[in-house]
Amino acid sequence: YYPMFQDVHVMIFVGFGFLMVFLKTHSWTSVGFNMLIATYVLQITILITGFWHMLLVDKEFHKIGLDIPALIIGDFGAGAVLITFGAVLGKISILQLWCLATLEIIVYGLNETIGAGIFQAVDMGGSMYVHTFGAYFGLAASYFFQPGNAIRDIEKRAHGGYNSQLIAMIGTVFLWMFWPSFNGALADAAQQQRVIVNTVMAISASCVTACGFSRLYFQKLEMEVLLNATLAGGVAVGSASDLVVTAAVAQLI
Repeated sequence: YYPMFQDVHVMIFVGFGFLMVFLKTHSWTSVGFNMLIATYVLQITILITGFWHMLLVDKEFHKIGLDIPALIIGDFGAGAVLITFGAVLGKISILQLWCLATLEIIVYGLNETIGAGIFQAVDMGGSMYVHTFGAYFGLAASYFFQPGNAIRDIEKRAHGGYNSQLIAMIGTVFLWMFWPSFNGALADAAQQQRVIVNTVMAISASCVTACGFSRLYFQKLEMEVLLNATLAGGVAVGSASDLVVTAAVAQLI
């Protein structure tokens, strides 16, 4: 598990951290918020997720184990919160983000325990429990953080600049390279090869497709499309990354 944990850790602190730099008025603040909140959430995820599993699955209380898979689970929780952070980026203070992250992990842990622990729903790469949950939680949260001002954006604060988007591309590249580890971090030895192959095929196809659509629609390689859409294949294939058995299906996803 250790090499996979290192890769996931790099994704959370370097990948997500620098991806958040794309806003030209919020660049260094984003990196600082990302690091502080990710370290906090990693710790409480282990405790809160462990609590929910003891309450609803194990039906008994015991010491929460602390090992490398537990640290990976902590990083997954941090990933969900950082996805939510992306929806309220530039509109939220550190204290608000701290409270939002705490509330989110309580619900995140309950959701993951019900889905994975009780219903036994397969989600190897966290596409449902991490990415989809974090995205919808972020959309709901954004309703409470100056939605009118954000839509009008009179001062053009929601735009990226040349330098900010160039630095953000560093985060995208790190995420793109290490996404197979994110999807396969908790897979056993027999599954890991299939997960990695499927993820590489899916994320390579999404990169080519994103560049193609960007060129057709914008008549250029639009940086904001490349920052996000190139990663879409890794997210989309995550839940089924250990089930798909042909490269064509992974690429189609």
